[in-house]
Amino acid sequence: MDTAKSTSNYIPKTPLTIECNVEKTLEVLGGKWAFLVLRELFNGTQRFGALQRKITNVSPRALTSTLRHLEEHGVLERNVFPTVPVTVEYSLTPKGEDLHQILKEMKLWSAKWT
Repeated sequence: MDTAKSTSNYIPKTPLTIECNVEKTLEVLGGKWAFLVLRELFNGTQRFGALQRKITNVSPRALTSTLRHLEEHGVLERNVFPTVPVTVEYSLTPKGEDLHQILKEMKLWSAKWT
């Protein structure tokens, strides 16, 4: 029996990448504004202008980018109403609602440790 061949089965492999579900979650959430958008949408459906007023210091461009990112990942949905001017409302999907507990725990951790 070739000992080199049989012992090679016991040499650990070095993975090229390691999948991390936390990393995937953070990818879905996106940038720093996503948490604040979610915080506001946990309180119910919101229009763009209301979100911009409630989230201080967010630029219209950053808010638009964040909303698009969250919509692309199925966290929120954008509803357009044919009014003049057009009315657009944002609300959480069930996937987005599922994030509520995670963010609540993060808030509790922050209150305790920061």
